[in-house]
Amino acid sequence: MTGHERGSSSRPALSRCIRVSPDEFGLRYWGREPLLSTAADLERGFGDLFSAAAVDELVTRRGVRTPFIRMANEGSVLSASDYTASGGFGAEIPDQVSSDKVLAEFAGGATIVLQGLHRLWPPIIDFTRELVDDLGHPAQVNAYVTPPSSRGFDPHYDTHDVFVLQISGEKHWRIHAPVLVDPLRSQPWDQHRAAVARAATGEPEIDAVLRPGDALYLPRGWIHSATALGATSVHLTIGMAAYTRADLADALLRQLGDNAELRASLPLGLDLHDSEALAPIVAQTVQALVETLQQTDASRPVAVLSARFGAETRAEPVAPLATVEALAALDGSTPVRWRESLPVRVTTIDDRVRIVARTKTLSLPVEAEPAVLRLATGDTVSADELPGLDAESAVVVVRRLVREGFVVAPA
Repeated sequence: MTGHERGSSSRPALSRCIRVSPDEFGLRYWGREPLLSTAADLERGFGDLFSAAAVDELVTRRGVRTPFIRMANEGSVLSASDYTASGGFGAEIPDQVSSDKVLAEFAGGATIVLQGLHRLWPPIIDFTRELVDDLGHPAQVNAYVTPPSSRGFDPHYDTHDVFVLQISGEKHWRIHAPVLVDPLRSQPWDQHRAAVARAATGEPEIDAVLRPGDALYLPRGWIHSATALGATSVHLTIGMAAYTRADLADALLRQLGDNAELRASLPLGLDLHDSEALAPIVAQTVQALVETLQQTDASRPVAVLSARFGAETRAEPVAPLATVEALAALDGSTPVRWRESLPVRVTTIDDRVRIVARTKTLSLPVEAEPAVLRLATGDTVSADELPGLDAESAVVVVRRLVREGFVVAPA
């Protein structure tokens, strides 16, 4: 159970980025083929998420450090010392962004890459969390700021799916079909550099100029390059690290230690260069592997991937000072709601109801179960509206849930 229904039919954050329905996107495009959506196709643009002014603020006033910023020029990544410096007295750390150095490099044609904006810029923090809820896969956001008529990176492919959201300016994109379909993280494009370069000389699948409010979806493996046109281009790249069947296989293989035959040592003196000697051992190992996997309890690989997802994504942030202040004033009429994007499991054992999250478990008296389940729907309610508890007990339960970070009191 979660604080709200993951993957609801509307998928509002995803819908902002695509000109088709979420269902059609999932069936036809997700992981299969690119999708270009123009501003005219979409309900609204992306100016509320980011802007050129936001770039200047991050470079001049936020003390951004590497690796949250990097720069590149015509396919070559610049040394960090070319755009960073010490922050001066009280902030002597040497890898902080230097606005003077950035200006010099940017005026000379270098692209600014602001990385990890899903941790730095409030509108993008919220949007990314909502998009992760819609997708069911982790996501991260970078901004690419390219001066006029410049190209930041050579044709390449990514090992994650991406959405490109054009914020300002115009950028010419050329998209080519993969030379390696669905590459894994261990199969980056530079392992196929020559093939990628050859493919990029052919006729592109998509040859288009992205303008403000346009969006482009690219599955992993699709080759792309882009050049800014007559003005500075700012676009967001949302990288989505889709879980794969290979990830599920890795989770399944963690059960191999349950099989005594697979734990056994190989024979003493075995010549590992002798394929004939190894052949029967390989056959026996395959058979033992198959038998182990056939006895798989589906809950075990699910638990592995669930834990990984929890570690790679973030729930709605909690504000420590505001929360403590809200606790002091909380009463039966105070509106509260479940913390967004916080996956939990609610179980009842004997006389206790347990709320299990990735980093903590909270145990409450079983009488609180109806109230917990009501809150976990995600609706905004007050303690007075919760079922199964008297007024005083309901306030105590809500106060505990807020204190432990399961429930928030909206400002």
